[in-house]
Amino acid sequence: MSGLLLAIDVGNTNTVLGVFAGKDLKAHWRLTTHRGGTADEFGILLRALFEASGIPLKDVGAVIVASVVPPLDGALEALCRQAFGRPPLWVGPGIKTGLPVLYDTPGDVGADRIVNAVAAFEQHGGPCIVVDFGTATTLDAISAKGEYLGGAIAPGIGISAEALFQRAAKLPRVDVAKPKAVIGRNTVSSIQSGLFYGYLGLVGEIVRRMKQELGGKAAVVATGGLSHLILAEAEFVDRVDPLLTLTGLRILYDRNTPR
Repeated sequence: MSGLLLAIDVGNTNTVLGVFAGKDLKAHWRLTTHRGGTADEFGILLRALFEASGIPLKDVGAVIVASVVPPLDGALEALCRQAFGRPPLWVGPGIKTGLPVLYDTPGDVGADRIVNAVAAFEQHGGPCIVVDFGTATTLDAISAKGEYLGGAIAPGIGISAEALFQRAAKLPRVDVAKPKAVIGRNTVSSIQSGLFYGYLGLVGEIVRRMKQELGGKAAVVATGGLSHLILAEAEFVDRVDPLLTLTGLRILYDRNTPR
């Protein structure tokens, strides 16, 4: 690879960017995803981030993007052409992953889920399970042979908290946090207990059943912007890696770039 690699993971809630020099992650940022952003706006933001980190933007030699927000794809494509003189490598149909996808319709799997699976298998082998606490809570299973088998999708903890506020007239909007006790003594702590321990139980049970289907043993790797809310109590998680997706993007770029 000539120059630095800029990896961009566009999620429904956050966009995460990372700059790699070879395998070394030089800098990374987590931003709010704005669906109406333009190429010019992204360019201004990108220049500010690089300048603040002391990294020359001109040193970027390539870009790889995984996006689950199609309305932003055109702006990101234009940004890369304007800022770097070339289009990005998109994670999507046709990209070499080294990971057979055994989903009924492989194209239906979100780009971020494939990227996470690639990184988890590369680092931990198989079988393994990736838990991603994002806008949605996703769990993905990878076989001992390195096959993406499928997984489970549940509403994210933030979505659930907001839905409770929107649909229950007398319940307040609360910050999602671990309560002092499971038995809440007021409305706020009761909601926090239901959300926190409810998601702990939800994910723990799915992981337990996935392990059974995988033969009884599997490494469990957790990632995602909201993972810190749950994982202090999640005994079923073997490793927390908030930058798993960026690592997967770097691996995929290497696999798709001629030496």
